Amino acid sequence: MDKPKREAILDLSKYSNERIRVKFTGGREVTGILKGYDQLLNLVLDEVEEQLQTESEPQTRTLGLVVLRGPTITLLSPVDGSEEIANPFLNQA
Repeated sequence: MDKPKREAILDLSKYSNERIRVKFTGGREVTGILKGYDQLLNLVLDEVEEQLQTESEPQTRTLGLVVLRGPTITLLSPVDGSEEIANPFLNQA
């Protein structure tokens, strides 16, 4: 009994080499260029900048190349515009 191979819920291939915004559990937020991902939504981003929430004024911190763990991601969106996607949890009748 072979188990079917797990497929990713989201197709991120159209965002490869594009700048995306990622928000995490706990409120941290980064932007960077998507270089790779896997079915668990672990991401590899390059030229990453973290947006720091300070009391006085917003600041950014440059991080470079990073690996982001999928389970900690709460929001993922393109920086340049957005588009509506089909709900992957809706049963297609």
